[in-house]
Amino acid sequence: MSAARSADDGTVGPMILDLFRLDGKVAVVTGAGRGIGASTALAFAQAGADVVIAARTAANLEEVAASITALGRRAVVVAADLSDLDACAALAATAADAFGRLDIVVNNVGGAMPKALLDTSAAELSAALSFNVLTAHVLTVAAVPVMLDHGGGAVVNITSTMGRLPGRALAAYGTAKAALAHYTRLSAMDLCPKIRVNAIAPGAVHTDALEVVAANDEIRTALEKATPLRRMGRPEEVAAAAVYLASDAGRYLTGKVIEVDGGLIAPNLELPVPDL
Repeated sequence: MSAARSADDGTVGPMILDLFRLDGKVAVVTGAGRGIGASTALAFAQAGADVVIAARTAANLEEVAASITALGRRAVVVAADLSDLDACAALAATAADAFGRLDIVVNNVGGAMPKALLDTSAAELSAALSFNVLTAHVLTVAAVPVMLDHGGGAVVNITSTMGRLPGRALAAYGTAKAALAHYTRLSAMDLCPKIRVNAIAPGAVHTDALEVVAANDEIRTALEKATPLRRMGRPEEVAAAAVYLASDAGRYLTGKVIEVDGGLIAPNLELPVPDL
């Protein structure tokens, strides 16, 4: 911690940027091979944390790990299908075995393909709930006792703006993300005061998942026009919110969802599902 500074009211506190530091902390980030997950893992390393990064594709993870190592931090790569709930839960033990502690969990893995409501099977809805909510649940539950060994920690769930805004063809995805947002609020109450649980709801962020949108001038222009800030988001902007929630800067927040979505009050991309 840097030298303290006196405030105008005579109190003394830490330098404000020090509150965002994660020195000595250990984080697990799921879905960390690219996009928001990769940016979050790198942001944590820049803030001083060592990171366990997990996703399906080993090559992507190795690139992220190399960037983390170049920052002077340590990375452990876990190439696994995180729809396997046992593999997801095991990440907490991986962090404990590799680094001797676990302070931060980012439940970023998730997603579901758009599909019209009447074409969405019960199995597809169940799979979306499992991939977006159960993965977060099993990893959080596994992480809690490891976090408590060192006094507590922070959980950050990645939901979506479509968990609160209605849109066609998103029944499975939006329902799962809405469930994750409320899971955040409920689990925060069970785990306070030692473990904080918050979430981030990104809007349209320029990642591989939305490259088809970004590459189409007509679609991208319409999306940007429908976004109050008139552009797509960037992964590092979500990662910055994750650093805030995971660090002492966000130590008075729990059970909250931060909307990093360019100011959306309505969907900015309508999928072509016809009226009945």
